[in-house]
Amino acid sequence: MRTYIGRQQATTPEDFAELALGTPVELWLGVEGETEEERAAREDAARDILADNPGLPDSLIRMAAQVIADNPDLFDVIPLVRPARRRMVRKGVAA
Repeated sequence: MRTYIGRQQATTPEDFAELALGTPVELWLGVEGETEEERAAREDAARDILADNPGLPDSLIRMAAQVIADNPDLFDVIPLVRPARRRMVRKGVAA
C-alpha cells in the first residue's frame, strides 16, 4: 500500500514528519557530528521559519496529539519483572 501526502509519497516515518512539517526533520533535531557553525546556521533557519509561521508550534502539538490519539499502543508500557535470584545450595562436607 502506498501513502501519499499531496503529491509526495511517504515511505518512512521521517517522510511523514517532513511532509507534515514542510521542512526536513534534521532542521529541528540536528544531525550527529554537526559543527558549532552548522548548528548555529540550522538554528537561525529554524528561528526564521518560526518567525514566518507563528502558528507552527501549535500545529506540531496538534499533529503529535493526533498521532497519540490514533496510536494509543505507542505508550503501552509493560514493566519487566526481574526473576528472583536463585541461591545455589551446596551439599557436602566442608573441609
